[in-house]
Amino acid sequence: MSGPDDKTPAAGGEQDNLANEWGAALAEQGNDGGGGDMMAAEWATMLDSQTNFDDAESGVDRLLNQDEIDSMLGFSVGEMGAGGRAGIRAIVDSGTVSYERLPMLEIIFERMVRHLSTSLRNFFNDNVEVTLDAIRSVRFGDYVNSIPLPAMIAVFRAEEWDNFGLVTVESTLTYAVLDTMLGGRRGGPQIRHDGRPFTTIEMNLLKRMIGVVLTDAEAAFRPLSAVTFKVDRIETNPRFATISRPANAAIRVDLRLDMEGRGGALQVLLPYATIEPVRDLLLESFMGEKIGRDPIWENHLATEIYQATVPVEAVLHQEMMPLSRIMSLDIGDTLVFDAKPDRFVTLRCGDFGVTEGRVGRVDDKIAVQTVASLRRSRTTIGVFDSSVSSRSERG
Repeated sequence: MSGPDDKTPAAGGEQDNLANEWGAALAEQGNDGGGGDMMAAEWATMLDSQTNFDDAESGVDRLLNQDEIDSMLGFSVGEMGAGGRAGIRAIVDSGTVSYERLPMLEIIFERMVRHLSTSLRNFFNDNVEVTLDAIRSVRFGDYVNSIPLPAMIAVFRAEEWDNFGLVTVESTLTYAVLDTMLGGRRGGPQIRHDGRPFTTIEMNLLKRMIGVVLTDAEAAFRPLSAVTFKVDRIETNPRFATISRPANAAIRVDLRLDMEGRGGALQVLLPYATIEPVRDLLLESFMGEKIGRDPIWENHLATEIYQATVPVEAVLHQEMMPLSRIMSLDIGDTLVFDAKPDRFVTLRCGDFGVTEGRVGRVDDKIAVQTVASLRRSRTTIGVFDSSVSSRSERG
């Protein structure tokens, strides 16, 4: 049931028609004098207010304009120009997997930086400082479009993973490397770039340096997975260096090389499809048995564990019975166990069964003779054996 004050859409429509008729009548009267114009304006204002009130009361949402629709979808011109993301587009772009979910990547590339510091110093016969600027996740299409020209792009192939990656050398680093390799003055001013294409000699010299970078990348990945990186081709146009779909995610590693005031940026791009074969290994936080192994600590820990004292129990028989029967036991009651004299007993350490044995007597003490080998974890046998062998060698 509805009260006398409730408004229905039909009632609202009749009021709108009545207001329109009054507005038209006042407009006709306004043709005769200026007072009618003022009254018509007042009636029009009252009509708009009544319409907005009826829409709010009936639950009708306000229609969005084009700018608000673009902002909601994330296609605002101002935000796109600033490189930001908003609205639905921000939700879609957030589907990119972040490299923090692969903790081993940072460890691997830090090892690569340490190798490069030595390898490039020997390669250039000069002091070279290599720093790791950032590791971020990008979309392949966005990365290709952001490469500043001119640039040297090396497409390399990961043989064991059966996929490709990119090494991008920016123009500043390219001319610094060429100047150093061709005997330029050290510590001189930065070379101005004339935008000319690279010559064959320059491309071959840069290919040698990229080979050094890929060799150190192999050494960094080797403790995790053996892989071979080979240069497939050298490109100067990013459109010809397409190795993945534009929307696919990739790992971008930014390295910076400084050679006494000269240098530039070098970038390594690995699509997620390339590192998929070793994704399970990259998800691990620590790889102590492969990276950062400390045999001295392993031997010490194994020795202490091997010499530890633990209590061992000999279990003759176990039987489950109701609690009510246990509570009804009196002095002199007999419990019959299903155990025979020739039956083996179980030696337990806590809840873990170590071995089995036969009960006997040695002098005035009860003894247990083991009849089965100890049940040890397979992961510690090698550690115990190495600990025993090292102790025997020291002894």
